[in-house]
Amino acid sequence: MSIRIETEDLARAVSAGVLQPGQDQRLLEFLRQQPETRASFQLAHVAYYFGAVLIIAAMGWLLNEAWMGIGDVALLLVAGLYMALFTLAGRNLWQRGLPIPGGLLGAVAVSLTPLLVFAGERLIGLWPFDDSQGDYHSYYLWVQSGWLAMEVATLLVGLAMLRLLPFPFIVMPMAIALWFMSMDLSEALYGSAFSWEERRWVSLWFGLLVILASLWVDGRTRRDYAFWGYLAGLAAFWGGLSLMDSGSEWGKAAYGLINLGLMGLAVLLRRPLFMVFGALGVAGYLGYLSYEVFRDSLLFPVLLTLVGLLLIALGIAYQKHRDSLTASLRARLPESLQAFLPALRR
Repeated sequence: MSIRIETEDLARAVSAGVLQPGQDQRLLEFLRQQPETRASFQLAHVAYYFGAVLIIAAMGWLLNEAWMGIGDVALLLVAGLYMALFTLAGRNLWQRGLPIPGGLLGAVAVSLTPLLVFAGERLIGLWPFDDSQGDYHSYYLWVQSGWLAMEVATLLVGLAMLRLLPFPFIVMPMAIALWFMSMDLSEALYGSAFSWEERRWVSLWFGLLVILASLWVDGRTRRDYAFWGYLAGLAAFWGGLSLMDSGSEWGKAAYGLINLGLMGLAVLLRRPLFMVFGALGVAGYLGYLSYEVFRDSLLFPVLLTLVGLLLIALGIAYQKHRDSLTASLRARLPESLQAFLPALRR
């Protein structure tokens, strides 16, 4: 609940002895500065995260062939030095009261683990591929069981980093490594290369497991580690689900219903991420229906516009009645299930 404070209210507080003379003006000046402070704070957050993602991209899937040509020893030293510097800088910022940039640098250090293991394995002769099969860039593109050491190391380094810098975003490179591991382990156990359809199923089931694990963590830690778990899990689950080729209308209808279920989970858990993915899926299904029914009709763009307006209206209604909708939906669930649900975060 927000409260509007006028200058007369502050003057009455001084008259009543609640504030000392002069404190009302200082408080008023402070309150006037808050909107600008919040805006710049949010802009700083965007800069922090965007900078971290750029570094992760530069030292990850965008790493070019020139870096591969500097030699294994040099690559190992550079990766190790970068990891150490990012970890020390992150720890320093954390101790200085800047947990967001500090934690993000910790996540960057974790994301460099595959590169460190890649160089180390090549240096000591344990690299399972020749150069034509497994250069570092292929780690982000192809499913191969030979990547497992890189993924296990990333998880271990991530766990250690979480103890040093308990920052939720560090879960993201760990979740990506787990996603890759689910693919690579499946291929190793299956014994042959996976088809795209099989990979989609692995992605779907892995995403569902990550969502359930995040649900178990949600509300049980002071920091919101579940957010990044939900994001990674939903991306894997929804991506695998959306890429499946269903030739039947019943399969496409089931896809729409599952996405409606994700929107319901958004209300139940008060997690907008579920609403975003669910709304995208529902919009895609409605767009498919509109295209099939009104393919050659002048009503096609009109109907799509109406679908978009409907989604916006649903979003406004949810934002306006979020608390009552969540409470009403939770009240209809069995008590055993209510006890399992996480505490709601604002």
